[in-house]
Amino acid sequence: MSYVEVPGAQVPIRMWADPAAVDEGAMRQLRNTATLPWIKGLAVMPDVHYGKGATVGSVIAMHGAVCPAAVGVDIGCGMSAVKTSLTANDLPGDLSRLRSKIEEAIPVGRAMHDGAVDPSRLHGFATAGWDDFWGRFGGVADAVKFRQERAVKQMGTLGSGNHFWEFCLDSDDSVWIMLHSGSRNIGKELADFHIGEAQKLPHNQGLVDRDLAVFIADTPQMAAYRNDLFWAQEYAKYNRAIMMALSQDVVRREFKKAGVTFGEVISCHHNYVSEERYDGMDLLVTRKGAIRAGSGDYGIIPGSMGTGSYIVKGLGNPASFNSASHGAGRRMSRNAAKRAFTTRDLEEQTRGVECRKDSGVVDEIPAAYKPIEKVIDQQRDLVEVVAKLKQIVCVKG
Repeated sequence: MSYVEVPGAQVPIRMWADPAAVDEGAMRQLRNTATLPWIKGLAVMPDVHYGKGATVGSVIAMHGAVCPAAVGVDIGCGMSAVKTSLTANDLPGDLSRLRSKIEEAIPVGRAMHDGAVDPSRLHGFATAGWDDFWGRFGGVADAVKFRQERAVKQMGTLGSGNHFWEFCLDSDDSVWIMLHSGSRNIGKELADFHIGEAQKLPHNQGLVDRDLAVFIADTPQMAAYRNDLFWAQEYAKYNRAIMMALSQDVVRREFKKAGVTFGEVISCHHNYVSEERYDGMDLLVTRKGAIRAGSGDYGIIPGSMGTGSYIVKGLGNPASFNSASHGAGRRMSRNAAKRAFTTRDLEEQTRGVECRKDSGVVDEIPAAYKPIEKVIDQQRDLVEVVAKLKQIVCVKG
């Protein structure tokens, strides 16, 4: 589908979703966002749903301003995926051992490494810039510096919620590794701090929604936020890269006889800010629950833990600010899912997938998410499908 335009106070709201099917809370957030004086464009992805502070599935382009809540508290959250030389014929009938080995190598939930992961010991990990990255930690907000030890130990960890690691098969029965995570606790600490700082500023006192508080260009507060934001986005990218390297080491050991090789890793943020230029204007583009889909850009759009995911290539549609959805998107809240479904429902909906099937992940049940096929179909003018993946192992926190 092409987009539907809904009137907004400052800019029209371009929607790659049926406005009538979007819950009122999310529509209210979008209308509030469109009132911001600095906004130059607002695009809404088909996986749109109500979010904390700002709508998930929104792409906000502003001139001379940025809204930290429109990035989200998991700064730099995103996806990585790689195709392996393995095929379905190389796999054992029981994949529980592989799942256990991945859970041993990559801490999940609240767990973390005992100490810093040494990237020089990881096969194929690019260490250029690593020392400089950690050296710049001294320049982030003083309010979070006491978290450095935790940030070091959480580098290369999955987390919980909708974060996951998966072994997948494509339509040719080739095996892929895919994972989803972000900047862990240090990203949340930085986001919470700067959202609070923005809400104190005088120019934000008259906003229709205090959660949409912004930083203005050429101010100390904006400079501080940009510094911490881009550091956290880099943390998230390194976090996924280390997990991918750890994953590949496990797979090499577990399938030693197959002599496994790996393709080029695809990686994309879906909670982040990017400096981009449209119609001759330099803009700060915030994607919260959206990926960049410029012409030829590879991206990853995951479904739920039982339905599969898509590798896509961007078509470069400027109407969406070169963006596409970040996943299927929730159709019900976590609490609603826990009330509506049981572990038996989870077992049924994840049949054939080696994964947790206990009460701790019922809120991630496939039925709590929108159908991924419909989400893909609604953005055929934003991306083309390169591969469809179906998970056979899913690790969650």
